[in-house]
Amino acid sequence: MELAGVIGEGLKKYINNPQVTVSLMEINSRRVYVTGEVTKAGAYALLPHMTVLQALSGSGGFTQFARMKNIYVLRTENGKQTKLPFNYKEAISGKNPEQNIELLPGDVIVVP
Repeated sequence: MELAGVIGEGLKKYINNPQVTVSLMEINSRRVYVTGEVTKAGAYALLPHMTVLQALSGSGGFTQFARMKNIYVLRTENGKQTKLPFNYKEAISGKNPEQNIELLPGDVIVVP
């Protein structure tokens, strides 16, 4: 509403009584990062309820040097960084499903 008001005020010099509507198409500030031995390292949009496996699947797969049993998620909460282990081999076989956590904005998945 505030942005529509600012734009409307700016348009008053050119248009009588401008009607402005602002709609949000997508949020690009909510991102997670995948780095290390993956084909496409980088920043990815954080989708609702996205898990580690889902983010890894979007990164194009592992390189031949990836240590899939030693993946971890770096998460910063209250100024403190936490390292959360993730074993890809166990996750895809259904062992320890609790390690396939839901990601939060700013999480970094590291594939050593």
